[in-house]
Amino acid sequence: MRMSIALAGVVLATFIPSAPAAPAAADGVEPGTELDVLRQEIEALRSDYEQRIRALEQRLQAAEARSAPAVSTPPTAAIEPAAVPVAAATADRPRGFNPDISLILDGKLTSFSRDPEAYRLEGFQLGGEAGPGEEGFSVAHSELILSANVDDLFFGQLTAAIASHDGATEVELEEAYVETPGLGHGLLLRAGRFYSGIGYLNQQHSHAWDFADAPLVYRALFGDQLNDDGVQLSWLAPTDLYVTLGAEWLRGGDFPAAGASHGGLGAGSVFAKLGGDVGVSHSWQLGLSHWRADVTDRSGGGHAHDDGDATAVHFSGDSRISALDAVWKWAPAGNPTRTYLKLQGEYFLRDEDGVVRITHDPVEETWYSGEQRGWYAQAVYQFVPRWRVGLRYDHLSADNSGSDAEVLAEAGLDGSRHDPERYALMFDWSHSEFSRLRLQYNRDRSQPVTDDQWYLQYIMSLGAHGAHAY
Repeated sequence: MRMSIALAGVVLATFIPSAPAAPAAADGVEPGTELDVLRQEIEALRSDYEQRIRALEQRLQAAEARSAPAVSTPPTAAIEPAAVPVAAATADRPRGFNPDISLILDGKLTSFSRDPEAYRLEGFQLGGEAGPGEEGFSVAHSELILSANVDDLFFGQLTAAIASHDGATEVELEEAYVETPGLGHGLLLRAGRFYSGIGYLNQQHSHAWDFADAPLVYRALFGDQLNDDGVQLSWLAPTDLYVTLGAEWLRGGDFPAAGASHGGLGAGSVFAKLGGDVGVSHSWQLGLSHWRADVTDRSGGGHAHDDGDATAVHFSGDSRISALDAVWKWAPAGNPTRTYLKLQGEYFLRDEDGVVRITHDPVEETWYSGEQRGWYAQAVYQFVPRWRVGLRYDHLSADNSGSDAEVLAEAGLDGSRHDPERYALMFDWSHSEFSRLRLQYNRDRSQPVTDDQWYLQYIMSLGAHGAHAY
C-alpha cells in the first residue's frame, strides 16, 4: 500500500508542473493575468495533494503498528511444559470440538384392528424390531446424529436412536463409524458399526423412507434393518456409468446372524450398484448383493399363541441372503421440486440349513432346511409441490422342511398354510425439506385374518443434515 501511495505522488508530480521559485513577473508573466492565475491554482492543487499523501502515509504507519502481533516468550523456568495448552502449539488447529449435529424427531399415532403383540409372519423367525409397533401415541424412532471431519483423511459419525418400548425410553447405538474419504482412486474404507450395503433401503435411515414402516421382507429377514460391527471397503469406478463395488467383513453378532462366530468374524457381504441417466428427465439404479453368516443360537419368536406369547425358537447353522433391487426416477427436465415419479422394488431370497431348537420342557429340536422369498414394489408420485401419494405391495413365501414336522410347525416355520401379503397407501405433505406429515393405511394380511392399520406420522429434521442417497 505504501508503494502505491508513493507511485501516485510521482504520477501527480509528473503531470502537475512545479511553480517557479521566483515571482511570476520574473519570467515575463504579469501578475493578475490569466496565465498567472492558472499557475497559482496548479500550485495550490499540488500542495493539497502532497499534504493528503503525507496524511495517508501517517495513517498507514499507525495501522501497521496496531495490527502487529505482540510477541512475548515466557521464561522457560516459570511455566511447566504440561501447563502449555496442546491446541496452542499450532495456530491452525481448531480450539474446540465443533461437529455437525442433527436431530430427527419422529412421532406416530397408530391404530390396529388386531393385537400387535400377537403379530407373526408364517414361515419366518422374527427378531430385532419386527412388528407393527405400539398402538396409540409414541415417539417412534427419533435420532441424534453427530458427524465431523477428524482431519484431512478421516471422517466420523455417530447415530443414536431414541425410542419408547413398553413405556420405557431406550437409547440404541445405530451407527458409530469412521471412514476415509481421502484415500483417492474412488476407494472408501469404513470401520465401526454401520448399516450393511445389502439391498436398497437398508442403507437409508428410516426417516428417509417413503412409507411409515419397513417392507414386510425387511421385517421378516432383518427385523427392520441390518446393521453390524465390522469394516466395509467400496470402490467407485471412474466411468460415465455409475458403478460401485463393495465388500464387508462383519462381526455377525446380531439378528439375522448371532453368536459372533469365528472369533467375531462370522458374517460378510458383497454388493454392486449400477446406475445412470436416460435423457434429462429419467435416471435409474440397479443393485445386486449377497450376505452370509455362520449363525450360533439365533433366538426369536416363532408361533404366536392366543395369549400373545410366542414360542422361543433358536437356530444354529448357515444363513445366506441374495438380493436384487431396482429404482427408476422421472422428473420433467430433471427438476423434482414440482412433480416427479419414483418406482422402486426389491427381491430377496434366503437359504438356511441347520438345527432348530425349541426351549420347551423337554427341549425339542429338528434338522431344518429353509428357503424363504420376499419382495415388494412401490410407486411414489409428487403431483404438486409438497404433496405426494404412494402405493406399495408386499409379498412373502416360505418353503421350509425339517426332520420333525411337528417341531417345525410349533416353531412357526412350516410356512405352508399362508403367504403373508400387504397393501399400503400413503399421503404426505412437506412444508419444507425439513418437515413432513404423513397419513398411511395398511391392509395387512401377514396372518390369515386381515389387520387394518393406520399411521399418522410427523418427521422433523433439526440442525445440519447431509443429503440422502439416491
